[in-house]
Amino acid sequence: MDQKGFRRGSFHSSTSDEDMLEIAGASLDFFVADDDPPLDREVGGFSSYNGMNGTSTMMDFLEEPLPGVGTYEDFNTIDWVREKSRDRDRHREITSRSKESTWALIHSVSDAFSGWLLMLLIGLLAGSLAGLIDISAHWMTDLKEGVCLAGFWFNHEHCCWKSHTTFTDRDQCLEWRSWSQLILGHGEIKTILSGFIIRGYLGKWTLIIKTITLVLAVSSGLSLGKEGPLVHVACCCGNILCHLFTKYRKNEAKRREVLSAAAAAGVSVAFGAPIGGVLFSLEEVSYYFPLKTLWRSFFAALVAAFTLRSINPFGNSRLVLFYVEFHMPWHLLELVPFILLGIFGGLWGAFFIRSNIAWCRRRKTTKLGRYPVLEVLVVTAITALLAFPNEYTRMSTSELISELFNDCGILDSSKLCEYVNDFNSTKGDDLPDRAAGPGVYTAMWQLALALIMKVFITIFTFGMKVPSGLFIPSMAVGAIAGRLLGVAVEQLAFYHHDWAIFSGWCSQGADCITPGLYAMVGAAACLGGVTRMTVSLVVIMFELTGGLEYIVPLMAAAMTSKWVADAIGREGIYDAHIRLNGYPFLEAKEEFSHKTLAMDVMRPRRSDPPLTIITQDSMTVEDVETIINETTYSGYPVVVSRESQRLVGFVLRRDLIISIENARKKQDGIVSTSVIYFTDHSPPLPPSSPSMLKLRSILDLSPFTVTDQTPMEIVVDIFRKLGLRQCLVTHNGKLLGIITKKDVLKHIAQLANQDPDSILFN
Repeated sequence: MDQKGFRRGSFHSSTSDEDMLEIAGASLDFFVADDDPPLDREVGGFSSYNGMNGTSTMMDFLEEPLPGVGTYEDFNTIDWVREKSRDRDRHREITSRSKESTWALIHSVSDAFSGWLLMLLIGLLAGSLAGLIDISAHWMTDLKEGVCLAGFWFNHEHCCWKSHTTFTDRDQCLEWRSWSQLILGHGEIKTILSGFIIRGYLGKWTLIIKTITLVLAVSSGLSLGKEGPLVHVACCCGNILCHLFTKYRKNEAKRREVLSAAAAAGVSVAFGAPIGGVLFSLEEVSYYFPLKTLWRSFFAALVAAFTLRSINPFGNSRLVLFYVEFHMPWHLLELVPFILLGIFGGLWGAFFIRSNIAWCRRRKTTKLGRYPVLEVLVVTAITALLAFPNEYTRMSTSELISELFNDCGILDSSKLCEYVNDFNSTKGDDLPDRAAGPGVYTAMWQLALALIMKVFITIFTFGMKVPSGLFIPSMAVGAIAGRLLGVAVEQLAFYHHDWAIFSGWCSQGADCITPGLYAMVGAAACLGGVTRMTVSLVVIMFELTGGLEYIVPLMAAAMTSKWVADAIGREGIYDAHIRLNGYPFLEAKEEFSHKTLAMDVMRPRRSDPPLTIITQDSMTVEDVETIINETTYSGYPVVVSRESQRLVGFVLRRDLIISIENARKKQDGIVSTSVIYFTDHSPPLPPSSPSMLKLRSILDLSPFTVTDQTPMEIVVDIFRKLGLRQCLVTHNGKLLGIITKKDVLKHIAQLANQDPDSILFN
């Protein structure tokens, strides 16, 4: 990425747009007289002239857009303002043409509904892929233990559906055989949406590979989930489907709206939570979320959830494995243990983020990063050795969470439900609080060991070169802690029901404590501590479990975990990894309160070379090529002249390279001495001059500008809300310098006593 990227005759640019304009090349003079010539000169008789071959050589180049002009390279950020302007121009053109013919009217109508059709396709594809992944993952998870004789493609549960075994012997159906029985005879997915261009991460091959490897990763037993990768899969679907519609194929900002909706669809199929998916996209991952994107995200999430429900991958006529039905309401005094779980979740989240980032930084800066496959194999082997002896870590994490959320009933045979039964006091389906039996105590110490194992192994698993989500592992940690606390409170209430804190609502023989509810609250607390989600987290949890009645405990735990985690470190796991990777992301949630000005951040500074500029009508092709060869910036300000420094516009390096290359190949008379002009009319030149090259169509005539006295608080807010890549700084109407997103990020890092060199644009 350090190469200049420009050679005459073969132009290639691989620099980042944030590394542009390390200001060099022209001196600034603020004492020039105000009688500068107009931007577009009226040249009168010089509008045409005889060139070298005696014919008219004034060329009006680029009347039709060239392929590649106005597009972005990988690892560039989007100019949101330009993309919005281009979409507005495109819409006006379609509207004007619709009045001319019936075909144009049909095209206008189809363009208006293309967004909804695209959401429908994304929902269908995301839901179908999610169903395929769920079914395949469950099948491969059970394949580790045995095989179905009636059909190898059936998992354990589906294999035994038609078995006539009793409930207590439901795991011993004749159609299912464990491997030991067969062998031995007897009886284990915040930067692309911010406008950063990484096309390879959203391509068709990424979709195929991610889908296949996600099944393998989830079924392997590693401490990871499929939720984050499913968001990635859905975004790949959205990006690929965007190519079906010109409206989205040619506009990166419009494509980001589609990706926001795709992210919502991904969460919808991951958790069976369409509303939570929309709120997740709005709260956590989307940089730009207009109102129409809200409705389209809702529609895409709805279609995705409906498609997954139609496939019914879990065989329970529900979208998720975690659906629960608790029989008793919660009591106000239980907010105390719920808040304790929130504190635990915040502490766990802060600990996990610091530890995981430290390990990932070590992976990036040492030889460990050179052997990603070996790292995966080692972590997998260690996970298998630690997980296999414990039945609660041997099962899949999703099944573990489902069991921890479960409210014990009369027929449950799990160790977690082995209480001392007194059926004489049973009232309907509700069981009273009972004394814990040996199975419960055995399960408690096994869960304690599972908690320790999950806490530490997840640190090393998340960030490996495998598709890995963090939602399920975080929920598992919280669910284990919550179940342990829930059983403890339950037994405390049973043996000490006469204590003042219990006497008013938990009398002997009553069903007042639900350990599964504590597991659910703990899962929300730990997930909130890691991600710092609030509103979307609560909605996802009650959609995930069906526990609409328990919103207040979930809210209390989520807010407590966020407060505790924020007190230790402000960054969530996604923000921390964005900063670790050096992606150009301006966090909209952070306040900028420092009293600095635009002149303090802009370049050039006093020790820097002067600003590199292009004049509007006095530089030759060779002059521009020299500037491109000697600099690595992604764009250049265009001024009237070096003397006046009056700003005309801004031109991108990539557009210049493509335009000059095409002109040399396709336009007669374009040589190194040809003058490039960005005005409506050609400048006056001698008749013997070679053909001139008009490039006004690639010039941005409305670059965003601020004065040198503009407070940086306003500048930062402008960059965040408008999604700027750069803004130009003026003084009394004359060009003074430039501020790029990289400059803003470095300035914020310096003020926060962070390493500004960690902000890399690779």
